[in-house]
Amino acid sequence: MPLKLSLKPGERFVLNGAVVENGDRRATLMLQNKASVLREKDIMQEQDADTPAKRIYFPVMMMYLSASSADGLYDAFVVRMTEFMGAVTNPDILQQCVEVSRDVMSGEYYKALLRCRKLITYEAERLGTNGR
Repeated sequence: MPLKLSLKPGERFVLNGAVVENGDRRATLMLQNKASVLREKDIMQEQDADTPAKRIYFPVMMMYLSASSADGLYDAFVVRMTEFMGAVTNPDILQQCVEVSRDVMSGEYYKALLRCRKLITYEAERLGTNGR
C-alpha cells in the first residue's frame, strides 16, 4: 500500500536517512515501497531529548532512521524505558510502555514512535510543559 505525503512549501522530511526539502509549492509524493520517512516535526535532535520520555523517543527514532542496527541504540532504549517504567504508576501508561517495547523488539519502530508520543504527552501533562 503506497504512502502518500502531502508537503507544504519548504517542508523537510527524512527519507531513508536523506534530508529532503520540498520546493516553493505544495507537493504530493507517493512512496510505492517500504521506506523510513519522518516529517520535520517528528524529528528530534539529541539535545532536545531532555526528559525521560523524550530519552525513550530519541533512540527509537534513531533505530527507525538507521539502515542497519546501530550499536548501543537498543541498549540505550532499554535503560531509558526501564527507568521510566520504574517511575510511573499509571497502568495505562505502563501498558503503553509494554507496547512500545514490543514494537521495538519486533522492528516496528514507526509504531513505537507513535506510542512514544503518548508517553511524551503524558509526561508533559504531569510536568506542565508543552511536550515538544
